[in-house]
Amino acid sequence: MNEVLTFLQDCRTFFVSTVEGNQPKVRPFGFVMEHNGKLCFATSNQKPVYAQLKANPNTEICAATKDARWMRLSGKAVFCTTKEAKAKALELMPMLKQMYSVDDEIFEIFYLENASANFCSMSGENKTVTL
Repeated sequence: MNEVLTFLQDCRTFFVSTVEGNQPKVRPFGFVMEHNGKLCFATSNQKPVYAQLKANPNTEICAATKDARWMRLSGKAVFCTTKEAKAKALELMPMLKQMYSVDDEIFEIFYLENASANFCSMSGENKTVTL
């Protein structure tokens, strides 16, 4: 998990995919943290990504580096929102406080269940790890 966390943090921006009906949807994310042994992400329950993950929790995240390496992380989104998780997220990324608070009802935290990450590169690297 640490390898995946570090990769995503180093990339700073990564892309989360969902589906809506039969249409794929991809959007940038920038927050990831370890919480209670899980790799966690944050969003708002007012955004389409939340509704899409609730309707179909299968998702894939993709991140790429400037040196032609990339990672695909796939799994099922499980929402695990607690005040403790929100507080940790707000502590780790203070700019989230401009949008969310520990006590609001829109800030959501989720992790990927049965997740696996595939690391690749233009030089032929291809390694899969299970989280």
